[in-house]
Amino acid sequence: MSSLEMFSLVAGLIGGLAMFLYGMNVMSGGLTKMAGGKLESVLAKVTKHPVIAYLFGVGVTALVQSSSASTVMVVGLVNSGIMTLKQAVSVILGANLGTTFTAWLLSLNAISSDNFIINLLKPASFTPFLALIGIALYMFGKTEKKKNVGTILLGFSVLMFGMQSMSSAVSPLKDVDSFKAILTTFSNPVIGFLVGIIFTMVIQSSAGTIGVLQALSLSVMINYSIAIPVVIGAEVGTCITAILSSLGANKNGKRTALMHLYFNVIKALSFMIIFYAVNAVVHFSFMDDKAGMVGIAGIHTLVNLVATPLMLPFAQLLVNLALKTIPIDEKEKKEQEEQQGIRTLDPRFLSNPPFALEQARQAAITMAQMAQDGLNKAIGLITEYDKEVSEEVEHIERQIDKYEDQLGTYLMKINNHHLSPEDSHTLSLLLHCITDYERISDHALNIAQKAQNMADNKREFSPKAQSEMEIFAAAVKEIMDLAIRSFTQQDVDLAKTIEPLEETIDGINMEVKRRHVRRLRKGKCTIEQGFDLSDIGTDFERIADHCSNIAVGIIEVEDDLYEAHEYIETLKHEKADGFEKAVDFYQRKYMLPSVKF
Repeated sequence: MSSLEMFSLVAGLIGGLAMFLYGMNVMSGGLTKMAGGKLESVLAKVTKHPVIAYLFGVGVTALVQSSSASTVMVVGLVNSGIMTLKQAVSVILGANLGTTFTAWLLSLNAISSDNFIINLLKPASFTPFLALIGIALYMFGKTEKKKNVGTILLGFSVLMFGMQSMSSAVSPLKDVDSFKAILTTFSNPVIGFLVGIIFTMVIQSSAGTIGVLQALSLSVMINYSIAIPVVIGAEVGTCITAILSSLGANKNGKRTALMHLYFNVIKALSFMIIFYAVNAVVHFSFMDDKAGMVGIAGIHTLVNLVATPLMLPFAQLLVNLALKTIPIDEKEKKEQEEQQGIRTLDPRFLSNPPFALEQARQAAITMAQMAQDGLNKAIGLITEYDKEVSEEVEHIERQIDKYEDQLGTYLMKINNHHLSPEDSHTLSLLLHCITDYERISDHALNIAQKAQNMADNKREFSPKAQSEMEIFAAAVKEIMDLAIRSFTQQDVDLAKTIEPLEETIDGINMEVKRRHVRRLRKGKCTIEQGFDLSDIGTDFERIADHCSNIAVGIIEVEDDLYEAHEYIETLKHEKADGFEKAVDFYQRKYMLPSVKF
């Protein structure tokens, strides 16, 4: 073989491999994006039962066409605290079986028939048309869903073209004795096993290694003695992706990657030892037979079909191995308790923006609930001051500051990715709301500090002022509850009930201050009490304003308005009948007691 022929062969093989891996990556990314974060959300919920988790691992991996992708996904879920190690191991076992679907998909290239209809099932026959449909959907599709479908079809087409290119490039090698000699060395179990591991570690895809092997089998003789050790080696080599992904993870994330490694090593070594020990005695006759694409896919499936269900009852063994390798210490326990909520913002989720956005939303919900808890505690301090409760309010405020900082940073990272219009709106809402929740917690802290000052100086409100402030506080508690429930449930109708209550609270604040001035003139209260009442009333009124901001954001996202407070101005200027009725309802509900001055 001349130097030019050799160069053309190597270039064709490398180019085909690049197309194959790129196509697989694009197709996997398109499938993941089309799922819109739903796969991971469901995955986090259904993993309590090992068998269901196992089956879901099979399904998710078959769908996204990559065990590496699904394992990295699991590493992220464990790292964020959403999934436990025991739940993760079942998904990982399922992922190993699910990844075999890719080899069967590629084996369609082995179809050979003179029948026109049967021949149409061969990817080489329909891939060009899929590519045409894919590029049309990607370029001219008006919806995100159509563009995602186009991406998937293009990825599949590029993958298949890459396989054909590799097969065509190596076709001349079938008559080259030196290449046959190299292939023969792979039939040595140890060499073939190591080749499978190393090649898979380099390209970071077991499906890619098996795909290359299948492409070679279309043009050159790949018998079972070569295919078996390489396929089994690929099973171990694919763990490199999860290992690399776990380098920046916490200890649980690293343990998850180790469980993946341990299982594949145990599976591979057990198979190699048992199979070749039996072969040494029995001498399997099929070892010198041509494996072909179907045979290679069959090896891959058979090993996992036997190993993964057998290992399922012993899943705890893998967890124990990982825990022994990386033991839990007291520092880790303390960190887990302090960062439980924030750990849901795992950087690994950024590769799947819709799911990362959902995790950010869940963290924002936690932030909102913390703000509500802090507010309720602070309001309780007005009538009954407790130093420990006051310290809890301060602690909550510090935690919410952390949430705002980390959530804001995380959301900006998500914003750097391509998002659907709906996801962009959700991201804008979250950025908008977390600031309001942080400000609400600041006002709650102000109230707690004012209550402390009153307690330290032995001041308290007059009975009438106390009665008024209790009604005022009840209205503020309700508007906070409405804001959080509408945000959590994404309930626009509930959000529309907030503005009438906010207007009512504005009126209560003005009336409470007016009444205080009249009591002050009659000498029934002091100036200091007036300052206390005014400051707390201002905090109450500002909290209601922030709840209104949250409601406006929810309504704007739903109606796609994005005109700041246009909704509120429309209500107030047009005096919508429903709005007036709602205001009247709240005014009667939170009517201050009548007084005689």
